[in-house]
Amino acid sequence: MDDVLELEPLNLPSDNARPFVIAGPCSAESEEQVIETASELASKGCHIFRAGVWKPRTKPGGFEGHGERALSWMQEVKEKTHMLTACEVATPEHVELALKYGIDILWIGARTTANPFAMQDIANSLKGSDIPVLVKNPVNPDIELWIGALERLNGAGVKKLGAIHRGFSSYENKIYRNQPQWQIPMELHRRIPGLPMVCDPSHIGGRRELIAPLCQQAMDLGFDGLIVESHCNPDKAWTDARQQVTPSVLYHILSLLVIRDVHSTTEGIKQLRRQLDEIDDKVVELLARRMSICREIGQYKKDHNMTVFQAGRYREILEKYGTKGELCGLDPKFVAAIFENIHQESVRQQIDIVNH
Repeated sequence: MDDVLELEPLNLPSDNARPFVIAGPCSAESEEQVIETASELASKGCHIFRAGVWKPRTKPGGFEGHGERALSWMQEVKEKTHMLTACEVATPEHVELALKYGIDILWIGARTTANPFAMQDIANSLKGSDIPVLVKNPVNPDIELWIGALERLNGAGVKKLGAIHRGFSSYENKIYRNQPQWQIPMELHRRIPGLPMVCDPSHIGGRRELIAPLCQQAMDLGFDGLIVESHCNPDKAWTDARQQVTPSVLYHILSLLVIRDVHSTTEGIKQLRRQLDEIDDKVVELLARRMSICREIGQYKKDHNMTVFQAGRYREILEKYGTKGELCGLDPKFVAAIFENIHQESVRQQIDIVNH
């Protein structure tokens, strides 16, 4: 069942239909740094300036933002460049101050999204406000928490909503700072089709050389906007220096983006999709047949007092079909992941039979 939100268009300024771009430094460090970065971005055609006014740090002792003092610098940006301004809020007090200083767009950070109590407090503080609010995904891959945060805001009357995909935390060593797991924002888009989707390549990648390919991938997946960290002197940035780019570099990245039509289709692709549908129908029918046989095996194990999980058989399946998949031109890890899920469901059904 799809989730329903009462939404209104964001109507954010952009020179192109897609993407709208929100750019600026990770942190508002000084008045000079904020004004210099904003002026450079404005000269490159950017219409929305972002900066971290309050910085929720993972550990204490780091720079946590200038707070209200930085909001006056954001006001100055609006006066001098005529750009809209955006900042993160994490408490009702932040919301009150941001509105007081004329911030145009708010976003909710990943740690705050994951806290229903904090989200409800923020939602309550926004009652009666018409300001656009963008909600980052929670730190962990939990789509229900993400949707829940959006629903709390919508329930408080906030209708100009968007979602920011900033990737998901993982303990593993990896290419990305936060794993993209694109299937999760794509599922969010499926469940709430009218919700604008914004990609944060800076936090997904964690390194400036990954920003360009991540921006392109977001466009290829139909994202509506980008929120990118840009600093007048990234190497000297107080926070997240590695993932920030200069306004000139950002302009170059954006100029190279290939923007494909989200909606257009042709008869040729329709025919190919019909072929896919026929194959998918057969896949589902075969899975149903496989599960039927698995239930018979479950009954046999019950009758002969055998354990449901057979480790040797499980290894045999993963190795056999991982190898076969590779011979067929498929990634063996992809094939193994499919059979892990199939085996997990088979075990679940057999346990159900053995225990009844």
